[in-house]
Amino acid sequence: QVQLVESGGGLVQAGGSLRLSCVASGSIFSINAMGWYRQAPGKQRELVAAIISGGKTNYADSVKGRFRFTISRDNAKNTVYLQMSSLKPEDTAVYYCAERSSGKNVYDYWGQGTQVTVSS
Repeated sequence: QVQLVESGGGLVQAGGSLRLSCVASGSIFSINAMGWYRQAPGKQRELVAAIISGGKTNYADSVKGRFRFTISRDNAKNTVYLQMSSLKPEDTAVYYCAERSSGKNVYDYWGQGTQVTVSS
């Protein structure tokens, strides 16, 4: 059974940083794509960043930029990270880790979510 467990959320002031972690178990982590989604109150869930097994990444336009978000993975630890910097109040949301099994075109496993709140 696949499990994804996120950690690292919290309350931070605008301009601050947080690093989210997601540990996966029960899957062939190293060959699967991983993503971070977020959902703000009253809004649809959106893909923030994704990374495939080979390390290629893609980001939502709202988090692109040298001092914004960076997704990375450590296959030896079955862990994916989201380094968030220069945080803005509009980054406030519940952040979810997701895993897409090889050969699938949708994310089929989800974590429980971790709250990120950015105060102005």
